[in-house]
This record gives sequence, structure tokens and C-alpha cells, in this order.
Amino acid sequence: MAAKTEEAALGYEQARDELIEVVRRLEAGGTTLEESLALWERGEELAKVCRHWLEGARARLDAALAKPDEDGAADGG
Repeated sequence: MAAKTEEAALGYEQARDELIEVVRRLEAGGTTLEESLALWERGEELAKVCRHWLEGARARLDAALAKPDEDGAADGG
């Protein structure tokens, strides 16, 4: 369960940067099958964290855009 707590504590930029490093290492090759699998699993976890942050940001933007403007009328875009 500590891994879930650690993932929840990661900010978007931190998770993204670590994911970039994981991808770089996988693309570079030279790792054992076991190391590659561990890297892939970590990459999946990091991608999930990034996706969670992005979905939250999208929800916040959607909520802000749905609020009426100062005139009390919704922005029709």
C-alpha cells in the first residue's frame, strides 16, 4: 500500500519527468528482461498518475468554463 501513497504524493511534473526517464531507459535497451518488465510496470503506474492529474485539470477547467461570467450569463464561446 506504500506504493499507492507514494504515487498519490507525486505531482504531475515529477511523475512526467520520471516517466520520460523510464521510457528513455527502455528505448536505450541493455536491460535484462526482469529490469525491462519492472521499468514497464513503473511506467504504467506513472502514466496512470499523469492521467489522473490531467483528468483533474480538465474537470477544473470544465467547471470554471461552465460558471456564469460576471454578467450572470454563461459564456457561449
